[in-house]
Amino acid sequence: MPKPQDFDSLLLTAIDEALLSLGESVRTSIYYHLERNFKVTQNAIPANLPQFQTALEKIFGLGARFLEILIMKNLYAKISCPLVMESKEELEFVKYVEAARQTFLKGC
Repeated sequence: MPKPQDFDSLLLTAIDEALLSLGESVRTSIYYHLERNFKVTQNAIPANLPQFQTALEKIFGLGARFLEILIMKNLYAKISCPLVMESKEELEFVKYVEAARQTFLKGC
């Protein structure tokens, strides 16, 4: 049975890969600003998704949506599960990740 910490590890990898697409120095800078300005360490991101989303929006403005979509694509590629959503409305980042978490923990 999948464990929550397994999902968190996959989520962190998906985030890291998305940020790396901007370049190594940009990724390092983002993690630095997350910790310094938003008090969210890299490993604490899964437990602080709303703060992480807010930080991305403050750092990138409308460009944060691009990163959120890239993170979600990376995440679903890693969990290899189809998205099961109870509503068909467009989900915002935090709700999307939580839907992925529930799908993953149910074992697809």
